[in-house]
Amino acid sequence: MTSPEPRHAEWMGLALTEARAALDTADVPIGAVVIGPDGTVLGTGRNEREALGDPTAHAEMVAIRAAAARLQEPGGGGSAGDGWRLADCTLVVTLEPCAMCAGAVVLARIPRVVFGAWDEKAGAAGSVFDVLRERRLNHWVEVYGGVREQECAALLRDFFAGHRGA
Repeated sequence: MTSPEPRHAEWMGLALTEARAALDTADVPIGAVVIGPDGTVLGTGRNEREALGDPTAHAEMVAIRAAAARLQEPGGGGSAGDGWRLADCTLVVTLEPCAMCAGAVVLARIPRVVFGAWDEKAGAAGSVFDVLRERRLNHWVEVYGGVREQECAALLRDFFAGHRGA
């Protein structure tokens, strides 16, 4: 679905900044941000699998954990009873989420996902699977793919080309 929100491209710039920072630790350059209902950044993340030795340290997981933790802080924007729920937030990520990250989006109750490049090998937002819009689950997500797609894809292409050439 084409993005109706002009801020999606702006927010993707924040995710791209996170993705570039992953290069400092030799991680695959994928970045993510969780945007709160008022447009503020609640959490950021980049791939940190290599840096942390953690196979679950995908950009989305890191950003979701940070956003949920922020909501728990006094004045963090959460309301009584919300706890970890990221209701009315938007996850913006440079690459289509995988099955693990899409599952985390559903469990966190994030209503919107915006992503840049499609992942034809492991994408779970419409490419290989469509976890985010699976009607049998208890939560459905609006999905906006292809936001700043060329820029997001080029970052990944350049990273992998450099690794194949080494």
